[in-house]
Amino acid sequence: MLVVKAILRSFELVVSRLRVNFHKSEVGSVGISQLDKFLFSKSLNYRQMDLPFKYLRMVVGGNPRRVEFWNPIVDKIRSRLTSWKGRLLSMTGHLCLIKSVRSSLPLFYLSFFKAPIDACNQIRRIQAKFL
Repeated sequence: MLVVKAILRSFELVVSRLRVNFHKSEVGSVGISQLDKFLFSKSLNYRQMDLPFKYLRMVVGGNPRRVEFWNPIVDKIRSRLTSWKGRLLSMTGHLCLIKSVRSSLPLFYLSFFKAPIDACNQIRRIQAKFL
């Protein structure tokens, strides 16, 4: 971990002249002991992150087989396909918006995890109601 910190420091000084704020940074880990995580955070002067935590807007450490894991995606789809937008669009506009929301939002999650059937059914219900 000291080598990682040295690399970050040399990146600051030589390459970019940008500063890494070690007090705002956090250490998150999966599969190592609490003692190792504590030692890493102290050597880097980082705070510790507890499971589950978010990385790139995706929950790390959650259970993707549970419907609650997929609630953020379902809520985003619900907010994108609100009823007031439906009043302003034609049938072609409805289909185009559904296809764009369906292909872009859950794609990142689905590239890592398989969605449970209940979450897929919720998404289908939202799309059918919007259409």
